[in-house]
Amino acid sequence: MNYNNILLERRRSVAMIRLHRPEVYNALNGDLMDELSHALVMLEADNEIRAIVLTGSDKAFAAGADISEVRQLDFSRAYREGFVSANWEAVTRCRKPVIAAVAGLALGGGCELAMMCDMIIAADNARFGQPEVKVGTLPGAGGTQRLARAIGKAKTMDLCLTGRTMDAEEAERSGLVSRVVPSETLVDQALAVAAEIAGHSLMATMLNKDAVNQAFETGLKAGVDYERRLLWASFASADRDEGMGAFLEKRQPDWTHR
Repeated sequence: MNYNNILLERRRSVAMIRLHRPEVYNALNGDLMDELSHALVMLEADNEIRAIVLTGSDKAFAAGADISEVRQLDFSRAYREGFVSANWEAVTRCRKPVIAAVAGLALGGGCELAMMCDMIIAADNARFGQPEVKVGTLPGAGGTQRLARAIGKAKTMDLCLTGRTMDAEEAERSGLVSRVVPSETLVDQALAVAAEIAGHSLMATMLNKDAVNQAFETGLKAGVDYERRLLWASFASADRDEGMGAFLEKRQPDWTHR
């Protein structure tokens, strides 16, 4: 598939996808989301890739859904075509770790897309928000739900009802982002984190990701039980034996990702 709205790079075991509609601050339209979904499915199947970075430009990760396209939808068409459901959620189905590297604007659908990733590294100029109320609607790609789980009800109500944005410092303080870095080093630092993750056993990183995500789907008892079953399952993996053997023998592990 030829991509017109994203740029794809491979750097050994790390892939980087850059949203690329600079003339509209990476506004998310159907074509871009189709391309992003295709790329993620392809990278998921690529045995050489063990971590993915998703980023935009220094001015915008994504300024939101493309309003000129969304405005054409009525209820019947949105329902029949599965707006959002059809092509926005491939990142949530990706079992490999996905890092959002966010600079500039991450608003509306852009904020929602970043939250679908496993972690957000923010540049110091990043701004996050769900301003859909200002155009007479509400978030529809998980914004109210993921944001509330990340930063709590009070902050989420504040952002969704006023439409205001929060800067990178507030986002880190609120628990939305994992770290804030200088904007000029954002991509390099995100790639370095991805390379560190990719240096571990893919089996282990997938198990860890699965266990953490389960915390948002179950109560504590069920979540701990799920975690423990994954722990026991890991004992059957070749990488568990290799990792513990390498630790005891004081050498670097030779992962087979099995």
